[in-house]
Amino acid sequence: MTQPNQNPIDYSTNQRQVAQLLAQLNQIVLDKSSVTKLALSCMLAGGHLLLQDLPGMGKTTLAQGLAQLLGLSFNRVQFTNDMLPADILGMSIYNQSTLSFEFRRGPIFTQLLLADEINRSSPKTQSALLEAMEERQVTQDGQSYPLPKPFFVIATQNPMQQAGVYPLPESQLDRFLMCLSLGYPSPAAERMLLQGQDRRALMAQLDAILDTKAVLLAQQGVQQVYVAEVVLDYLQQLVAQTRISQEYHGLSPRGVLSLQRAAQAYAYVSGHTEVTPEDIQAVFAAVVDHRLGQRFVAAANSQSQGLQTLAQRILTEVKVLG
Repeated sequence: MTQPNQNPIDYSTNQRQVAQLLAQLNQIVLDKSSVTKLALSCMLAGGHLLLQDLPGMGKTTLAQGLAQLLGLSFNRVQFTNDMLPADILGMSIYNQSTLSFEFRRGPIFTQLLLADEINRSSPKTQSALLEAMEERQVTQDGQSYPLPKPFFVIATQNPMQQAGVYPLPESQLDRFLMCLSLGYPSPAAERMLLQGQDRRALMAQLDAILDTKAVLLAQQGVQQVYVAEVVLDYLQQLVAQTRISQEYHGLSPRGVLSLQRAAQAYAYVSGHTEVTPEDIQAVFAAVVDHRLGQRFVAAANSQSQGLQTLAQRILTEVKVLG
């Protein structure tokens, strides 16, 4: 159980900044307030974010908007089928003046990396991100190089039925705290896009609301959000429900910890100091579906047809305690 902080720091100013950031982001990504709130919660929980949807839905716009408003150093890598791991991590170059090899750092050495269309690269190149996402370091020629703090990966992924894409392995999917889809805009939001200013022009006008210090403070504040025993009971009942079916593999211990951390972050973004069952319900599908083997096509079809994903079905089966 997460204990209440005995000597609490006042995070209220930081939470107001977070609320301001979210309001600005919702002016860029229209009519997707639930997705933007989850995406911001993912970042403040210290997790990595996978955005999967059809091309042109605003995945890259959401990623770039988050990067700019968080005020972190940012690199974007366009993944292609001929990309090599060294194109991301860096490589050792022989220096003739010193007669030795020097490590030239790749674009992954940044605070926020946008891995655009990650599934267009080969599994070998995709796996180059595994150590960085888990250990926050890169090992090359037997030497480890730490990545900046904080370090986030936002990856975008196209549907598997498109040509020239590779499936992300289970180990890679598990490194993403959340997996989100934007979907089509509402008619009203689409009209605003047609009549309004270009999204890229709007982003160019954005000023960073947070910075490295504020993001780290928010991450600290997320860890201090209290989780009561009865809420942990509810969380564990949901997790247990994922493990009783033969249709899919259950949530791992790492997935359980991810679920708790995501719920704490969602509560923090909401301006609260304690996790409620509603916070767990809000993040459950985003954290759990891709870990249960819920494939992109199945999830997209379910949403378009008004059907439930696996996680949404579990939420209906497990009642809130008390």
